[in-house]
Amino acid sequence: MDRNITVRLLEEQDIPVIYSSFEKAGWNRPPLLLENYLFEQSKGNRTVIVTYLKAEFAGYVTIKWKSDYPPFAEKGIPEIVDLNVLPSFQRRGIGSALMDRAEELIYKCSPIAGIGVGLFSDYGPAQCMYVLRGYVPDTLGLAYKGQRVTRGQQVNVDDDLILYFTKERQKGSS
Repeated sequence: MDRNITVRLLEEQDIPVIYSSFEKAGWNRPPLLLENYLFEQSKGNRTVIVTYLKAEFAGYVTIKWKSDYPPFAEKGIPEIVDLNVLPSFQRRGIGSALMDRAEELIYKCSPIAGIGVGLFSDYGPAQCMYVLRGYVPDTLGLAYKGQRVTRGQQVNVDDDLILYFTKERQKGSS
């Protein structure tokens, strides 16, 4: 990993920096999203990992320790959620650094990590990264708003249409 990349947990002082960075990138995020994430982190329900490159905010990812996706929740599979790397920092190892740390934390308490990914072109780079990292589909097909999609069912192709993946911890790793 680039020694200029800092990866750590979200702190309150990060929030205005992240919102400002998102605004500059033209990304609209709900105003209370990160405040809610920080609250969930304080309660142990979510972990929020941020990364900076040379002291400039570059991205974040969260771990939801009890997934909203029923098949993961039933099996106790923590879910990696909401990976965001600012456009100017993409293809520079930021996403991989975030995923490395998220997986490291998950594998301390679970042999399996879960992740969901959207299906339209905006998610293409993430789809490729997850497959290259060893994630495989969970074999349950598509889900819409956390519920399995059945044959013939009509759903919107939006951020809520997801294919879920899992990755098992490699034997001998912690």
